[in-house]
Amino acid sequence: MKNTEYSLESGASEGSDKQVAVLSKKSGDASGEQIKAAARTKERSAQIRVFDAAQGDNAERALGCFGLDVKTKSRIIARVFPVVALFLIFGICAGFPAYAARIKELGYINGVRTNQLVGYGLVTGLNGTGDKANTKFTYQSLANMLENMGVRVDPTLIKVNNVAAVMVTANLPPFARIGNKIDATVSSIGDARSIEGGVLLLTPLKGSDGAVYGVAQGSVVVGGFLASGQGATVQKNHPTVGRIANGVSIEQEIFYEKMSADSIAITLKDPDFTTARRIAERINELFKGSAFAKDGGTVNVNLPGEMRVNPVKFLSIVENIDVKPDVVAKIVVDEKTGTIVIGENVRISTVAISHGNLSVQIKETEKVSQPLPFSQGQTVVTPETSMKVEEEKGKFYLMEGGITIKELVKALNATGISSRDIITILQTIKASGALHAELEVI
Repeated sequence: MKNTEYSLESGASEGSDKQVAVLSKKSGDASGEQIKAAARTKERSAQIRVFDAAQGDNAERALGCFGLDVKTKSRIIARVFPVVALFLIFGICAGFPAYAARIKELGYINGVRTNQLVGYGLVTGLNGTGDKANTKFTYQSLANMLENMGVRVDPTLIKVNNVAAVMVTANLPPFARIGNKIDATVSSIGDARSIEGGVLLLTPLKGSDGAVYGVAQGSVVVGGFLASGQGATVQKNHPTVGRIANGVSIEQEIFYEKMSADSIAITLKDPDFTTARRIAERINELFKGSAFAKDGGTVNVNLPGEMRVNPVKFLSIVENIDVKPDVVAKIVVDEKTGTIVIGENVRISTVAISHGNLSVQIKETEKVSQPLPFSQGQTVVTPETSMKVEEEKGKFYLMEGGITIKELVKALNATGISSRDIITILQTIKASGALHAELEVI
C-alpha cells in the first residue's frame, strides 16, 4: 500500500503580504511541516501515530498552522479518531480464531479443580418460620448443641419455632490457603417456611474423605421473602435457600503435586479426539514438539528447558491459548418445560414428516332418575357419559438431507406445531435413523 503524506506550504499571494496556508498532497518524500496518520496491528497489539508535526510538535500545534479555532480543531480530531479506532478493532479481532475457547475452559491442568464441601448445621433467629415440632432431628440437634455448652435439656420439651436444620455446601477452590474466605450456600432440610434473617451457627464442612476443611458461620441472605396472614400468603422466589458471602473460613489445605515436574497433563472436561489434537497442535505452535495427545481425554505437555525453572509462567501461557473445540452433534430436550436445544453439527437425511393431533374428550354428567308416582321405585342417580374424538388432518413436510441448523429450525417453524410436538417428531426421526445426532432427554 502506498503511503500518502500531507504537508503545509505557505506562499504569498500577488498584491498582498498576507500568507495563505495551502494543503497539498504529495507522494514519497515531503519537505516542510508534515502531518502523518498511520494505524497498524502487529502480533495483536496496535500502535497509532496520529499527527507527527516537525520538531516533535503535537496534533494541536500542527492544526494551529491553519489558523483554526479550538472548536474546529476539536471537531476534526473527533472525526478522525473513531475511524482510526474502527481499523484497530478489525485488525486486533482478525488475529483470534473464531468460536475459540481458552484451554483453561476446556480442561483441568494436573487435576487442579474445585472440591465440594458439605456440613450440617442450625440456623437460629427466625421470625417464627422455623421447623415445626414434628421435625425431631432439629430439636435433637438443638439439645445436643446446648449440652455441649453446659446446658442440659430434654429434646421432647423444647417448643420453639425460630430454629431450622440446614445443609451447608461450599466449593473449595484449588490452592486455597488457611484463612481464606469463600461463600457458602444454606438450604433447609426440615419443614421451615423461610430462613430469611437467620444466623448460621458454627458448622464444620467436610470433604469426601471425611476431613474438615473449613468452618461456616454468619448471617444468611435470602433472595426473596415470605409474608403470611390468616387467609393469604405472599412469597417471592425461594426463601428456604440462602447464601453467606465469605462465610466459610478455610482450615485445611489440599496439596497438589509439585509444579516443578518435567511434564504436565491436561485432562479435558469433555473428552474428544479432535479437541485433544487441536490443543496439542496449538501448544506446539508456541513450544515446538512439547505436546502430544495421549488419548481423547488427555494431552501430555513436556516443559521446555528454559521454562522448567518457572513452571507457573509456562502454565499461565498454556492455559490462555485459544483453541476451537469440536462439538458432538447433539439435541437436548426437556419435556417438562418444552425446551429444545439443537447443536451446530446436527444433520438430517431426507425425510417426509406428517403430524396430526388426536384429541379425545370424555365428559361425565350425573342424571337423577325419579320413579313414577305411587310406584314402589326409588330415586337413583345414574351416570351419563359423552365422548368426543377429534383428529386433525396431517400434511406432509419434506426435509431434505444435509440441511443446516438454520434450515432445520425454519422447517420446524413452518409446521406451526408446539415445542412438545417437535420433541415427539425429533424422537420419531431418530427412531427412523434419519437423525444423525445424539438425542438426549433430560
